Amino acid sequence: MASPGDPGTVQNEEQLWHELEGAISTRCPAEAHETIDDALRTWLSLSSQFRCEFSESEDEAAYCSQRLLEGALFRTNPHYVRTQIIYSLLQEDEGGPLYAIATCLLLDGRGNEATFRRMIDESCFPRLLELIVGHSKEEDPGLHRLLLDLTYEMSRIERLRFEDLQHVDDGFVVYLFQLIEQLSDDVNDPYHYPIIRVLLMLNEQYMIASTATTNGPHPPSTPLTNRVVKCLSLYGPHYRTFGENIILLLNRETETSLQLLILKLLYLLFTTKATYEYFYTNDLRVLLDVIIRNLLDLPNELMALRHTYLRVLYPLLAHTQLGQPPHYKKDEVQKVLALLAGSGNVHFAPADETTLRLVDRVSKVPWLSTEEGSGASEIARKLLGISLSPGEAASKTSVVDLAALQEKPGVQTPSRSNTIVAATEGEDSNRRHHHHHQHPNYRHHHYHHHGENGKGGSSGGEDERTTGRSRKLPPEVPKHRHGTPFRQTNESVVAPAHTAMGKRLPPKTPPPRRKGRLKSAAAAPVPDSGTGVSERVS
Repeated sequence: MASPGDPGTVQNEEQLWHELEGAISTRCPAEAHETIDDALRTWLSLSSQFRCEFSESEDEAAYCSQRLLEGALFRTNPHYVRTQIIYSLLQEDEGGPLYAIATCLLLDGRGNEATFRRMIDESCFPRLLELIVGHSKEEDPGLHRLLLDLTYEMSRIERLRFEDLQHVDDGFVVYLFQLIEQLSDDVNDPYHYPIIRVLLMLNEQYMIASTATTNGPHPPSTPLTNRVVKCLSLYGPHYRTFGENIILLLNRETETSLQLLILKLLYLLFTTKATYEYFYTNDLRVLLDVIIRNLLDLPNELMALRHTYLRVLYPLLAHTQLGQPPHYKKDEVQKVLALLAGSGNVHFAPADETTLRLVDRVSKVPWLSTEEGSGASEIARKLLGISLSPGEAASKTSVVDLAALQEKPGVQTPSRSNTIVAATEGEDSNRRHHHHHQHPNYRHHHYHHHGENGKGGSSGGEDERTTGRSRKLPPEVPKHRHGTPFRQTNESVVAPAHTAMGKRLPPKTPPPRRKGRLKSAAAAPVPDSGTGVSERVS
């Protein structure tokens, strides 16, 4: 399909939509390729003109492509229409038509993955790399983001060919890292999400290619270099924003496939010596918190994802700054490992063999291991029947397992219905946590009710420990007085010293009625700020 020429004589938006609807509604025999080509040229020209002159948002521009996929022209011969649009992507250079073409392929591929596979077969991957660099973010941010999305969606559902990955050079990867370092001007994308997803996808493709070529019958003469890990190994300190953002995304991400993409890259970074200390220490602590939370929150049936978190946890604890004292969350990690190993917790199903092996490996981290014959390592050893030696701690199959692990895009990671952390603390701790959760001011009321030392202020009723009944909490202090908000002072929280001793406060002095008394009251010396309330009264 040739490139469109002059948009024509369309003068207003209403006329444009009328002609566009006429083009996509063209009815003809499936073999009438010339008629289909003419209608596609008209659609492409009008779509480009609409985005340049009438569209107020990217969604409105994408609607032109959606209408094509829904129209009679596309249904006449879908295979031929897809072929022509793919060939147009390989030939077109102008931004307006490219936007319509890329949008059409993205929408069609999301509904029919065969379109993405066809694009890979037609060598669209190297073409997209060329377009991403050629149409810069500064020149056309919408088109640049669209090309990144199309590259990611096309590549994550199908393994790229070896020759396709050879087109990725260091310059392209560094270019993406540099874009992430720049301040985002998109309020809807402050973390450069489309760029990060492309880098994560490239890393996964490198992992798949490396394991396939190693185990294949005809390995290539030139090994394939993982450009993502290479650039971070050489220039990591210059691109730390990328590391911060992927931890933030892992903390928020609910799609299983994207969690796996992030975890795969983290595993390589924590097992590559040059990138052991790529992340800031505070970011590593956040990552450890996220891993602990997700390990406890994953349902029993998501064993593969739990295994991946455990595979990342070992090098995170063994190779990064977390191994330096003071050791962050040591007790919490040990408790989680004991739970995963099956330490008598009803919320977890019996641990499988792989989980026990991975728990045993993590427990062998030097600063995490406990005394001999105790802890999660001993539990795993008893249940599994084996114990890993320090030399066997680094699994030789982890990279292969991680590379092969995939999930269908769009699948959301479910969460446990019960909070496992509360169950591990026991019934008494759970009850206290429940009261604290229901009453944010519980500590304040308890302190006010029993006095500063916890002895005074008896309510006149029997003690909770003797009656077995829970003591009612006093009502919450109102936040408004006669409709006027006020701030509670310290005197209303802690009883003054003279009140605790049984003395009564004298009534307040009535307001002066005469001018002379008012002057004498104003001239009275102000008590020293260090004088107590009881001293001033007495």
